[in-house]
Amino acid sequence: QVQVAESGGGLVQAGGSLRLTCAASRSIFTIRSMGWYRQAPGKQRELVARIISGGSTNYADSVKGRFTISRDDAKNTMYLQMNSLKPEDTAVYYCNAVDGSTWGIYWGQGTQVTVSS
Repeated sequence: QVQVAESGGGLVQAGGSLRLTCAASRSIFTIRSMGWYRQAPGKQRELVARIISGGSTNYADSVKGRFTISRDDAKNTMYLQMNSLKPEDTAVYYCNAVDGSTWGIYWGQGTQVTVSS
């Protein structure tokens, strides 16, 4: 198993930036993919960005060109750099990890991101 924990959320004005961090409790060498999801009030949880071991990434259309996902296997950590934030980015952001050896799926507790207009 692996535990993941998010940090870095907060309140920011529109146009500002935040960097979210997802820290894993052990080596992420076997983690096949890691991703960021978000859930706004009254809406379903949606994929924001995902990174596969090897480095390939995919993004939701709504964040392309503004958000960048990355992972540092040496630090057992994944990041989401969020620039040009918009009020519609307001949500709880969750870290997700899929273990490629067991196919276990793990979620963090979430971190709140609030973008004021």
